[in-house]
Amino acid sequence: MDASENKMTVRAADRALDILLCFIDEKELTLTEIARKVELNKSTVYRLLGSLENKGFLTRNLDTEKYQLGFRIWQLSANLPQEDDPAKILLPEMIRLRDQVGETISLYVRNENERIRVQAVESNETIRRVAPIGAHLPLSVGASSKVLVAYSSPEVQQKVLADPSWPSSIDKKAYMEQLEEIRKRGYATSYEEREKGAAAVAVPLFSRRGELVAALSVSGPSNRLTLERMMENLPYVMVAAKRMGSMLK
Repeated sequence: MDASENKMTVRAADRALDILLCFIDEKELTLTEIARKVELNKSTVYRLLGSLENKGFLTRNLDTEKYQLGFRIWQLSANLPQEDDPAKILLPEMIRLRDQVGETISLYVRNENERIRVQAVESNETIRRVAPIGAHLPLSVGASSKVLVAYSSPEVQQKVLADPSWPSSIDKKAYMEQLEEIRKRGYATSYEEREKGAAAVAVPLFSRRGELVAALSVSGPSNRLTLERMMENLPYVMVAAKRMGSMLK
């Protein structure tokens, strides 16, 4: 790479970082708003936004055409030494919930047509659900997946259903009916849907603005986390989700 190419690469990286810095004080921004903030023309900003979106640093709301920070920021924040990133802010509440219900607690966010575990606190039981942070999972099965899709826009839901990787064994009409039921009751359950011997209950986590941020789940061995036990735990999960949501803008 010659000097001129190197200079252009550095300038592009500099501009991309300037775009990310726009979100320090704003949760969502349009292309026009970003272009104004970084003082660049829209075509240049559009190309940079495409790159940031492809890499997962930004996501675009299909309803509003506004951009917001993506899952890569969550993944990077897991290694921050500070105690002020979202995953760490919510961690004490997740530990508290784990101690209340005795099972593994996980926090998931949606990225395109999958969900990603961005934080987890494992059960203290000898036999427990192992929950590696950063794991990518499908949206077609699982309590957390259905919560994330149920509270997404109709456009996002259709995009998820249209994914070529959608399992042929899962009826889309029945799946949509499940989503409607989840929205009515405010939670989702799963019993050996994705993994034999595993069960989970999940609820949506909304920010103070009422926006869906993540899915909060309790998971464990299906012979211990029965439906009856899920219902016993549900009030604790809902209170924890409300408390956690109050911590987020």
